Amino acid sequence: MPRFAARCLLLALLCGSFVACGKPAEDPNAPWSASELALLRSLTPIPALPPSPGNRFADDPRAAALGHKLFFDKGLSANGAVACATCHNPALFFTDGLPRSKGVGTAARNAPTLLGAPWLPFLFHDGRKDSVWSQALGPLENEVEHGTDRVAVARRIATDYRTEYEALFGPLPPLSDAARFPAHARPVPFGSAQPEHPAWLAMSDADRDAVNRVFAGAGKALEAYERKLVPGPAPFDRYVAAVVAGDARGGGFLSPAARRGLRAFVGKAQCVTCHNGPWFTDKGFHNIGLPKAPGQSGVDVGRGFGAQQAKSDPFRCGTPYSDATQCDELRFLNPRFEDFLGAFKTPTLRNVARTAPYMHSGQFATLKDVVDFYRTLPGQAQVGHREFILSLLDPQVEAADLIAFLESLTGPLPPAPWSSAPRSAAPHT
Repeated sequence: MPRFAARCLLLALLCGSFVACGKPAEDPNAPWSASELALLRSLTPIPALPPSPGNRFADDPRAAALGHKLFFDKGLSANGAVACATCHNPALFFTDGLPRSKGVGTAARNAPTLLGAPWLPFLFHDGRKDSVWSQALGPLENEVEHGTDRVAVARRIATDYRTEYEALFGPLPPLSDAARFPAHARPVPFGSAQPEHPAWLAMSDADRDAVNRVFAGAGKALEAYERKLVPGPAPFDRYVAAVVAGDARGGGFLSPAARRGLRAFVGKAQCVTCHNGPWFTDKGFHNIGLPKAPGQSGVDVGRGFGAQQAKSDPFRCGTPYSDATQCDELRFLNPRFEDFLGAFKTPTLRNVARTAPYMHSGQFATLKDVVDFYRTLPGQAQVGHREFILSLLDPQVEAADLIAFLESLTGPLPPAPWSSAPRSAAPHT
């Protein structure tokens, strides 16, 4: 045997269980310890839907059917071209695949997936809404999303959804009375020069309240639909179920790379510190020192402003439009908490391989980019202070293994008919 070949063979024998000679390989088939198995069990399966905070119609099938139509109705926009499904495309796991979402204009952030929303106490990247139904109202009046207003929404419902709406929420106000209900009106914080604002102020208190109730009803119907958007079990879920049942190899549902990635995720990489629970999120907000997104101007303070908005939102828990009076999440929310500055919500990792780009403004195009960021933690916080987080400098943590595991979190889309437009809907005019 040539001396060089003999040396290579000797090195291979000496390396034994090492990868790339000198880098220990994780044994993907090693048994899980009792504590590790308990941790895996905490990550699966997706639990039953929690009660809806403030929406007594949340599980009414009639509300879900109405919300399904509203979700795909482009008529609920200023230009007749934007529906909720525009930025929450079912084919993209209810995202839009853009760094910054595009409605009637271009938003400063992207559209997070709707899958998992009913399990979260606060919605949007900055947590400025405290329920799914109130969250659904925000984009309708956002000037770069739907760009419409609550009176126009109420009129649309009266014109195209009257029977379905009144069967749930009771009689609509006389919205055709132009003397009482102008074509367009809404409150515009910090924007009284906009024509919708003085038109709103000119309405009586009773008529403003009536419009708000119709608007809230639209949000509650949309939430009832969104509660139908529960994906099926992912390969990861099936793997853990098999392991718990006694199959050390997990039924073959995860590749060796994915199993190594799972061990790193809950072990050396400590991703599970923030991405925990069945939706792989601690539901909290963190400043991890993200770079500015391309084209971003100014500084996005995230939760630093979102917490204030949540406390003052007219459709929050405890208002006349909410069906909830116990508001512990808001009661203990301190908008002045210094760690909120520059912090953003920990996103769910379920279906993450299908919801690129990543971070609140699409700073990273691929999962490899995300892993590389955590490896080096470049730069510094734009505002506030970066939390202490561990970088993935351990050479035993392979990016490809972590990505293989993250890909195993993709489950099937919610069942028909909820993952497509309804067969009968109002015309998009």
